[in-house]
Amino acid sequence: MSIRAVVWDIDDTLFDYTAADRAGMRRHLAAEGLLERYETVERGLARWREITDQQWARFSAGETDWVGQRRDRVRVFLGRSLTDAEADAWFDRYLAHYEAVWALFPDVLPVLDALAGTHRHAVLSNSSLLVQDRKLRVLGVHDRFEAILCAAELGVSKPAAEAFHAACDALGLPPHQVAYVGDHPEIDGRGASDAGLLSIWIDRDSAHTVTVAASGGPRRIASLAELPAILGADTRFGAPSTFG
Repeated sequence: MSIRAVVWDIDDTLFDYTAADRAGMRRHLAAEGLLERYETVERGLARWREITDQQWARFSAGETDWVGQRRDRVRVFLGRSLTDAEADAWFDRYLAHYEAVWALFPDVLPVLDALAGTHRHAVLSNSSLLVQDRKLRVLGVHDRFEAILCAAELGVSKPAAEAFHAACDALGLPPHQVAYVGDHPEIDGRGASDAGLLSIWIDRDSAHTVTVAASGGPRRIASLAELPAILGADTRFGAPSTFG
């Protein structure tokens, strides 16, 4: 049966999260006088990403809430005790630098335009609705999606099948009529495939060395320009897969 809807990941799929996070943290470290703590800026940025991943894992496991993981990211990064108000203020200053460099990937608007008349669209993110709803509004694409679901509110996160099925339920469609597009080969790619969706893994920089099965697993693409052809959309936009 044909695919009737596309569910999207946001960070590093629609939104260039990695670039924004690095540029924003670079600006923030300079403003806070913290660059001298590290031999290079890149090491400081790498430490922030490491702590972010650790605290997200705690949040996903139910060990802390969304606000708590943000505060603990700051405390661990600075290596000192802070009140909640102090941690919040530091994180808010970081957010100001981070949000100043937000941007969509250049292939996002063309593919959303190309698929607007043929497919319904929704979002499933391992984040919070508070964060992602505002992000989509600032980026100017909020109205492109009829449903926006996030792990913090769902109480379950990708790669659990329940998260993907919640997105399908929000659209009123069975999994086999829904495609999922995300950037992580396991959390997005394998998770969506195991949940019964058409899984499309976007590997923009070909940085991953994982093997993707020829059938029964995620379809690997390098650009969203390849998506309409995979979905069989009636559009001239699209490109053959660069991965063959």
